[in-house]
Amino acid sequence: MEKRSFLKHLLFAAGGLPAFLAMKHSRAANLNSLNDMLKTGTNQQRRYFKEAYHYLQFDPDAGCELCPNHCIIRPGKKGSCRTRINQDGKLMTMAYGNPAAVHIDPVEKKPLFHVLPSSRAYSIATAGCVLSCLNCQNWDLSQASPDETDNIDLMPTQVVEQCILNHCESIAYTYSEPTAWYEYAFDTARIAKARGIRNLWISCGYINEKPLRELAPYIDAANINLKSFSEEIYQKLNGGSLEPVLRTLKILKEMGVWLEITNLVVPTWTDDMAMIRRMCAYLVKEGFSDNPLHIIRFFPQYKLTQLPATPVAVLEQARSIALEEGMKYVYVGNVPGTDYEDTFCPSCKRVVINRRGFRLLENNLTDGKCKFCHTPVAGLWL
Repeated sequence: MEKRSFLKHLLFAAGGLPAFLAMKHSRAANLNSLNDMLKTGTNQQRRYFKEAYHYLQFDPDAGCELCPNHCIIRPGKKGSCRTRINQDGKLMTMAYGNPAAVHIDPVEKKPLFHVLPSSRAYSIATAGCVLSCLNCQNWDLSQASPDETDNIDLMPTQVVEQCILNHCESIAYTYSEPTAWYEYAFDTARIAKARGIRNLWISCGYINEKPLRELAPYIDAANINLKSFSEEIYQKLNGGSLEPVLRTLKILKEMGVWLEITNLVVPTWTDDMAMIRRMCAYLVKEGFSDNPLHIIRFFPQYKLTQLPATPVAVLEQARSIALEEGMKYVYVGNVPGTDYEDTFCPSCKRVVINRRGFRLLENNLTDGKCKFCHTPVAGLWL
């Protein structure tokens, strides 16, 4: 099924407004060059440009202050995230109200296992990312610019309206990297919060402290992809660094955002059990033992297609190490048909949530407590 047909099927099935489909526009409708768009673009095209929230003007350059890349952007050029452009000395985002992906997902897909189980998340993403991971599974979206993708016209107020119309309990900023489209996500989250809708931030955590602290009051839960516990690997595999991500984890916890952590185990890159043990020991030491850790199986993607999928035995070993180090809730993803996606009570060890894939088979929580021994299970349950 082609993308247009799939979106039509999805939105009708979910109860969305048919008029929503008319908002779609294709890259064929764009002008031939970005410079032409800046100079002569129509109001419709210009409506996706908005002045960035965190930058410095150096006349004529612009210094982006959003993420640790700290791009210095020349006039007419984009930053490394591919979404921010210097327009006559003013830094503009090109990713505002023009998502390239809109879906309704079970919250478990994010993955968020301790957040409103079996609820629906209205999920959006534009093109762009602040990292350049060799193993990216959504590289055609994350490693592109908004002027290179087929987009949908969906401004922040419309996102919230569609979320409500489709009976979703939350909005997820996901698929690519929401830090790259910060203004769009921030404005949407602020409107959603005022309407009583939960906001879910699915991110690599590569963001500067000031914009993160401004955003956090509007975010209810986050899944942060802690890609490894090595500066060298972060630089070579992901095009970033570790320390800003660790800072993000601490700030989110400090500011009361419910947090879950993902670690993708990539053969020959991040399958070092000693490194995984150091990572888990650090998380426990810093107070994250109650925060779920999702250990995810790698499949060949993007620039690492020569690698094999992660052996299940390696994932099982990583899970055992995490539990040994004191992490209370450890899951294994991308391995169907096991109990590694079930939630166990940290006290009596009985299954409190039984899952198969994204389906909830059994929920033995009562008011956030194990119904068998009444031990609290950390999470965002109500």
